[in-house]
Amino acid sequence: MLSVRGLHTEYPSEHGPVRAVRDVAFDVPDGTFFTLLGPSGCGKTTTLRSIAGLERPQSGEIQLGARAIYASDRKIFVAPNERNIGMVFQSYAIWPHMSVFENAAFPLKVSRRRHSGKEIAERVMRVLGIVAMDHLADRPATNLSGGQQQRLALARALVMEPQLLLLDEPMSNLDAKLRERMRFELKKIQRDTGVTTVYVTHDQTEALALSHEIAVMNEGRIIQIGIPREIYERPRSRFVADFIGRTNLLEARVVAADGTQHYRLGTALGELHGLSVDPLKTGDAVALSVRPEDVELSETRPDGPNVCAGTVSAKVFLGDTVDFQVAVGDQLVLATAHPTLRTPVGDPIFLRIRTEKCIALAGDKSG
Repeated sequence: MLSVRGLHTEYPSEHGPVRAVRDVAFDVPDGTFFTLLGPSGCGKTTTLRSIAGLERPQSGEIQLGARAIYASDRKIFVAPNERNIGMVFQSYAIWPHMSVFENAAFPLKVSRRRHSGKEIAERVMRVLGIVAMDHLADRPATNLSGGQQQRLALARALVMEPQLLLLDEPMSNLDAKLRERMRFELKKIQRDTGVTTVYVTHDQTEALALSHEIAVMNEGRIIQIGIPREIYERPRSRFVADFIGRTNLLEARVVAADGTQHYRLGTALGELHGLSVDPLKTGDAVALSVRPEDVELSETRPDGPNVCAGTVSAKVFLGDTVDFQVAVGDQLVLATAHPTLRTPVGDPIFLRIRTEKCIALAGDKSG
């Protein structure tokens, strides 16, 4: 298991210290794919580089398995090359004058531990097989596509059989279609090898598709940790709700409790029934998060609670879905519907939102 506790990193600047990482703590069980997700400058890469030993935090502790690789209070700092960690950066750093085999074999050849030619060949061909590049072993590295270069960089990191694999936005240089395909391949590689992996990205779709668990970061802190479905469907703050995917954030006020974790909420759409993980009291100001795909549209009034009437303000055809912008009074609501719904712009339409899809978020607006 990887355990990070109380990690704090700051850099000097002319305007005072910049706190890049503030009291970051998390655990990554063996065999888990764990993602640090957040906008640029949130501290995710600094955290990753601290785990790798490429940054030295001011305070905290990092434990890998039974060994402390960094502990400020005990003055422990294990050198990067002694941590048994593999890392793949945004730049794959493929050696252009070497073949695929030679690139993958390079870490073994320069290792302080001596490896026989037979052992090197066996380990290299095994990892090339894992990344589906064993048939390209003799190909010059200059003749590889972007996706092949990424897989080769992974093979080179895996050939040392690391205890932990760190990936810093490894798909940022790929085009959209290739990134989508590589998500499946990367997930399969991690599953086949079972290597504990920490992944850094600002891409929410990537994080949701790949991860067993996600830590959402902002301004140097971890805002929420959870499995992908929990992060998406049960955000704990406005920041997480707004950053992960798309959502409607409606200003609301608590009218009354309506059972355990259920509340009646006054909004610009009228009174809605919603949920909150955090306890709320009458009169509290909250934000109500509703995903566009959870806004059900129909041309006839449906039964049940959380129904309101609006007017189609605009719509965008996206092929498999249509995005509707619906005006309810002065409030615009984004909804995603099936292309069979063809209500024209300017026509009336009804919205219905299930109670369990209305998530009330307490706290300040920055969350």
